[in-house]
Amino acid sequence: MFERRDTRDQLVDLLERERKAITTGNFEMLGRLAPEKDRLLRAVGAAGNTGDLVHLRERADRNQELLQAAARGLLSVRERLKQLRTIRQDVKTYDSTGRRGAALAVKSSFTRHV
Repeated sequence: MFERRDTRDQLVDLLERERKAITTGNFEMLGRLAPEKDRLLRAVGAAGNTGDLVHLRERADRNQELLQAAARGLLSVRERLKQLRTIRQDVKTYDSTGRRGAALAVKSSFTRHV
């Protein structure tokens, strides 16, 4: 019984570390946690305590929702960057007679202060 509780607590701790990794964008950490998570899930599942499993499932589902939201956010950023590149490449100008002209490149005034 003590070992089952210890394994459950280890899994709760791991799920919390996983949540922190997701919310801070430390996706590399997720890869490092995966083997330990798999081992602990197998151990807790073998014990078969339904109450523990429901609680752990809720935590795992929360992390899954966070991970899906992060993935949607990354896809949205990727799409927006693609749109910005397309806009920059497709800028066309026309003179007063309707002939296509060359767009002037505008130097960015963005500066980063550290």
